[in-house]
Amino acid sequence: MNSDNVNSSGIMDIIWAPWRMAYIQENNKETEKTDVLPVLPGGDEHCFICQAAVDQAGARKRFVIGTTEHTVSLLNRFPYNNGHLLVAPRRHIARLELLTADEWRELTSELTFWVGKLESLMNADGFNVGLNLGRVAGAGLPGHLHWHIVPRWNGDTNFITTIGSTKAIPQSLESLCDLLTR
Repeated sequence: MNSDNVNSSGIMDIIWAPWRMAYIQENNKETEKTDVLPVLPGGDEHCFICQAAVDQAGARKRFVIGTTEHTVSLLNRFPYNNGHLLVAPRRHIARLELLTADEWRELTSELTFWVGKLESLMNADGFNVGLNLGRVAGAGLPGHLHWHIVPRWNGDTNFITTIGSTKAIPQSLESLCDLLTR
């Protein structure tokens, strides 16, 4: 038995995250035809990252905070914590081995840049940085690689998380987008 996933009584802990239902339900809806833009060659017109990579006019609506030749960075619309960002290649690819050397360089540079920006602007004490490779690993969008940057603070869990099964995120996405794109 793996003791990392089992509490002291020998029963597996369950994490309830009811606020994620909006993400699940939205992810299962078909994209409205009025919201679909032409995407980059090889892209997916129903992929929110592909749409964000090309929608310069709607960047604010899609919470895009930065783009480079090979990457797009945006706010996670269903964050695990305040400041939760996504950094992705602009190309719609699902496998690490498909990344070019230029994409790897820019992804690494963007991850480093955004961690530094979150640290300085939001005084984060630490970060969870990573990706979920494949649906079985937790990827909500398994067809498009994307890294998560989740800022953490000493004491960022409190009584409401512990006894109320509720995560309080103290900043709106609009306000965070303004802060990071100034």
